Amino acid sequence: MKPKPAHLGLQYAEQFKDSSVAEVYHHRPPYADEAIHKLIELITDEPRTILDAGCGTGDLARRLADQVERVDAVDFSQAMLNQGKALPGGNHPHLHWIYGRVEQAPLQPPYALITAGESLHWMEWQLVLPLFHQLLTPHGFLALVGRGTEPNPWDQDLQALINRFSTNREYRPYDLIAELEQRHLFQPQGSFNTQPIPFVQSGEAYIHSIHSRNGFSRDRMDKEAAETFDEEVRQMLAPFLHHDQLTLSINSSVVWGFPQ
Repeated sequence: MKPKPAHLGLQYAEQFKDSSVAEVYHHRPPYADEAIHKLIELITDEPRTILDAGCGTGDLARRLADQVERVDAVDFSQAMLNQGKALPGGNHPHLHWIYGRVEQAPLQPPYALITAGESLHWMEWQLVLPLFHQLLTPHGFLALVGRGTEPNPWDQDLQALINRFSTNREYRPYDLIAELEQRHLFQPQGSFNTQPIPFVQSGEAYIHSIHSRNGFSRDRMDKEAAETFDEEVRQMLAPFLHHDQLTLSINSSVVWGFPQ
């Protein structure tokens, strides 16, 4: 089978084990309510159980737990799990945090839905997609969930800075769904995009959110380079701040289908 793109290798995935990444992950924009509702709509089988694969701090799992019988939230980053447990909803009785790689973690199938929020690209596709196929109920789906922002006037300048400072020098643009389809690992059945909604955060919180991304772990960046990057982003954002606040227009996407 064709290998994964090099920039999605394990050495880059492991950046999400860094405390510096986990500590600022909550500064990422939230998933839209519409996306959470769509995920619940996709559940038609019993038992009403969800596997959240690569759950991170539980941005999906914590919001799904009160609407189903059980959510098994799995991640190989203990730092992420620790943060998630302390966030709102992190102690919900229907939510079970599981440490480990999903390929090896102790699971309790079947699942009526498997969610992967901005995480599947880091996993070993040739192992996890067949595994997901085995774990699902007869009418269960794998749902790939993403979040993004509408175009911003500073996007081009920010991308130039990211290209200069990212520690992931192998990164190349890619389409996850297309990559999976080319390998005959995923058969999409539907997609859903939410309407844009406003999201307001401070300029500093926005900078922190960048450091929650791959390639920008403060534990792995040169300290001087990280400080220079932050200052250049501050200068870039300054014309767009209103009382030190930045207004974004955010959206979410859900693509669901059958793992092969």
